[in-house]
This record gives sequence, C-alpha cells and structure tokens, in this order.
Amino acid sequence: MSLNAEPSQPEVREEQHLPPKTYVEAAVENVNGGSEKENTAPSQYIGQGEDDAPRSPLRKPHKRNGSLRVNGLRSKTSAQSLLVEKFQDKDGEHLTSINPLDSEDSGQQTQKSPSRRTGGGELVSGRRAGAGWERSGIRWAPLNVPLKRRLQTLVVLWHTLSIVILLTTFFFLCAIPIFWPLLFPYVLYLLFSTAGHSGTLSRRSQLLRSSPIWSLFASYFPARLHRSQVLPPTRKYIFGYHPHGIISHGAFAAFVTEALGFAQLFPGITNTLLTLDSNFRIPLYRDYALALGLASVSRESCENILSKGGANGEGMGRAITIVVGGARESLDAQPNTLRLVLKRRKGFVKLGIRTGADLVPVLAFGENNLYDQVQPETHPVMHKTQLVVKKALGFTVPLFHARGVFNYDVGMMPYRTPLNVVVGRPIKVAQQKVPDEAYVDEIHGLYVAELERLWREWRGEFAKGMTGDLEFVE
Repeated sequence: MSLNAEPSQPEVREEQHLPPKTYVEAAVENVNGGSEKENTAPSQYIGQGEDDAPRSPLRKPHKRNGSLRVNGLRSKTSAQSLLVEKFQDKDGEHLTSINPLDSEDSGQQTQKSPSRRTGGGELVSGRRAGAGWERSGIRWAPLNVPLKRRLQTLVVLWHTLSIVILLTTFFFLCAIPIFWPLLFPYVLYLLFSTAGHSGTLSRRSQLLRSSPIWSLFASYFPARLHRSQVLPPTRKYIFGYHPHGIISHGAFAAFVTEALGFAQLFPGITNTLLTLDSNFRIPLYRDYALALGLASVSRESCENILSKGGANGEGMGRAITIVVGGARESLDAQPNTLRLVLKRRKGFVKLGIRTGADLVPVLAFGENNLYDQVQPETHPVMHKTQLVVKKALGFTVPLFHARGVFNYDVGMMPYRTPLNVVVGRPIKVAQQKVPDEAYVDEIHGLYVAELERLWREWRGEFAKGMTGDLEFVE
C-alpha cells in the first residue's frame, strides 16, 4: 500500500489531472477499508477422502433459504450492497471478486445501478448478467475434481443402476432380430435355472470379486471392515448384517467384493451375500449377480450352501450373510438413527440351529446416513402405502434421495459418508434337527446382547453424530 494514497473523490482527481477510478477499484477500497480488522478465513470444502481434492460440502437441511453461493462457497455482503465473493483453491491461493448485489435477493424490484464518472458525464451500468445462478439452491461440484474421485463416482453409479442398465440392455437386444436365436433359449434357461439356490456356487468368479474397480467403490465413502476376533474355518457361520439401510452398500463392499480384505481378515471362510430370489429371474443381471457370488435368500438356498461343499463336503468353512431387517427395515433408514427390525426375526436363528452354523452379528455404522428419506411422521399415508406394498409383494420402494453425479443436493447417488462395518463375536450354536423354542429364544437373546455390546463399545468411535440410541422394533 502506498504512503501517498491517491484521492478517490472524482472532483479532486479531475483537478489533479488523474484518470477516474473504476467502479471495481473504488468498491475494493471501500470494502477493504471497513473490513481490514476482520480476518475471517474463507469457507473450504470439507469431507472424507484420501487425496487433496476439493472435499464434498457438509449436508444441508432439506428446506433452506436461498443463499449467495458460488461453487458451494458463501458470499459476504457489505454495507453498500456489494457482494464480496471469496474463493480458495486446493493450494490455498485466494481470489476475491466484487459484484453488485442483485435486486432479487432483497425482494426489491429495482436497484440503483453503479455509475462511472468521466469528464463528459455519467455512465450508468445495468445489472450483471447471470448473477442469479450464483444463488442457486443446488451446490454444484467443482470442475477440478481429480480423476480418481470421478472414477469412484462412476463405479458407485454403476452399482446403483446395474439392474436398470442390464435389463435395458436385454430389451434393446430383443429389438434386434439377429439376436433372437440366442435370446429364446436363454430365456428358457433363465426360467428353469436353479443356480441361484442350488448352493454349488459354481458361477462364482473370484476374478470379478477381487477386481480393482471395487477398491474405487469402497473408497468412495470410504468404507472399512473391522473384525472383533478370528473365526476358525472349521465352523460354518451366519452373518447377520444390520441395518439394512436403503441399498446396503456396506454389505456389498464387505461381503461381495474383496475391496475391504474379507479373505485376509477371515481366511478359509467362503462367504455368500443373500438377496431376493426374484433378482435371479432378471435377464443379464442374474448372471452378473451369480458371478459376484450372490445367492437367493430362500430357505432352500441357505440350507444348501451351509450343508454342501466346504472342506468336508458338508459346509465347513462356508458362511452366508443375511440382511436380517429386510425391506421393512429400509423404511426406518433415517440419518443418525439406528432402528433395527429384530424382535420377531427368529428365522435366521432357527436356520443356524438346524444347520449347526454359528451366528455372527454385524453392525454397520453409517449405513443409514448414506441417503435421506421421506419421514413417516410427516407423511403417514405414504408410509402406510409402503407397508401395504411390502406385505403384498415382499418388497417396497423407499422414497429416498441424496446427491447427484455433478451436484451435492439432488440425485440418487449416496453421500460420501464413512462406512464402518464391525463384525462381532460368534454365538456358538448346538445343532438340532427340530429347534426347541426355548433354545431359539436363548440364542436370539445372546445375539441381541452382542449387537448391543458392539453399539456400546464402538459408537464413540464410529457414530459420534448419532442423535439417538440403538432401538429394536418389531
């Protein structure tokens, strides 16, 4: 800053034969003069990640007033209706721009336009074009996002829409007559195939399960798998995954792929994630699911997997993962809450007793935080309709939303929220051909107690933002 500052008044500058100051120069001088004492750091992107890229901003409430933002950064307003927009890139470099405040922001129809004086008169400027876009309620992702983060988003998008993409591909092929000789026998095979519940796991592809693309999927959140103790491969197991969430991304990352190192944490155990039997009737998708090692959640499928194959040909070293709460629990998947549908869910306990499989509780911290969902308290009619659909069809469709591919507020992509899948201690089960009801209740009580232990011991580490406590319903 010069010791002999130039005068800013137009009349004085004209007397001293100095060129008139521009509007931007005068505005910068005016704003800086009143805010030199303030040293407020500009807002920065924050979030989880493993690189130095701009972070995703924090999630905001659904209803909020329009704010002055550019690329997710809040602007400041001076006393003379000037908008000071501060930007900061990943290297810490600052760029400040001064813009006139648009009239729409204050509810006024007109606004005094800035003027520029010259020796011959006054020049009046109109409003700046495009100013309204800076106040958009949607926060758009910056353009300088590294390739790795874009690839993470692409893999998660593929997983989220894989059923739709593969089914659309099938119908597209059906529209081309040259493929009909192949599609007709394929459809017949699909209708009579038992690969989804045979228990042989013959279509399972270890190459696909250990593909590097799943590392991108898991690092999107990021997700981690934690083990409480080593499980001996001389037993068989039923992993109970909680909570269901909207799409159970944590179960997919931990038990369908090798991105989180399941084979290293539990050597000698072959785990199979179970899903709806109807998924194995969807053309093309069923082949993709079988290659990933998924199987039907039907009783026949569970018993076949746990009684065939393995080291001894009777299921030793095999495990299945069941999302116990099912579709009903997905309707309670609200952020920062943990409501588990478990009180009357005892079928998996009986299955473990019949097959002699130990029960292993799994608690996924952060699964419910990946999406926002319509709350049943504010939309009771919609919630009751979802329950009716669930009872009639066996599944339901939660009304959810999260972020998009290129924005942080609208879309079906999950939020970049940490996922921590904690595997508890096994509950040993004595095999019985016909499970005794008292013994079923006893094992069920031990299972619930282990879930509560996982919650008490690890909520301070993985659930710091939780507003409620662990709750068991139905």
